[in-house]
Amino acid sequence: VITNLLSAIPYIGTTLVECICGGFSVDKATLTRFFAFHFILPFIIAALAIVHLLFLHETGSNNPTGLNSDADKIPFHPYYTIKDLLGVFMLLLFLMTLVLFFPDLLGDPDNYTPANPLNTPPHIKPEWYFLFAYAILRSIPNKLGGVVALVLSILILAFLPFLHTSKQRSLTFRPITQILYCILLANLFILTCIGDQP
Repeated sequence: VITNLLSAIPYIGTTLVECICGGFSVDKATLTRFFAFHFILPFIIAALAIVHLLFLHETGSNNPTGLNSDADKIPFHPYYTIKDLLGVFMLLLFLMTLVLFFPDLLGDPDNYTPANPLNTPPHIKPEWYFLFAYAILRSIPNKLGGVVALVLSILILAFLPFLHTSKQRSLTFRPITQILYCILLANLFILTCIGDQP
């Protein structure tokens, strides 16, 4: 689906899709490329996390409120180490319970029907975390317009840190930003509900 969205790019879209897929349609080359990408991606994310920690160690972390709180500081170890280990343990306990005792709880019923290329389900929809994007794509009849709207809806979040010029990082003293954040969450929820509709 994502590779098909790239075909909406004028002039180079079809060629781009063929380069990514390794041919004119989804084939063994496509599966090999995407398997390799999904295998390498966690290592890239781990490397970026290490670089982030190195920069954080070099410059120190920000104080979100912008207020001096040196008197309230306590060492990270052992206080927060134990707290973090408890959180990781609780998360692993929840995930192991879900996987071992309720493996079908969050599964889509369509995944349990035998595959039949001659009979596709009437309403195919993405997973719940992509439903907002699906709603944006469906709301605009033009394919290129839908792709542009989807890309802009994600890029606007990437540009938000560059628009912030205040030294205070907290939302505590910024009521307009709090309201805009609530509107953003409401929009995401509404778009997710719309994307779930047939």
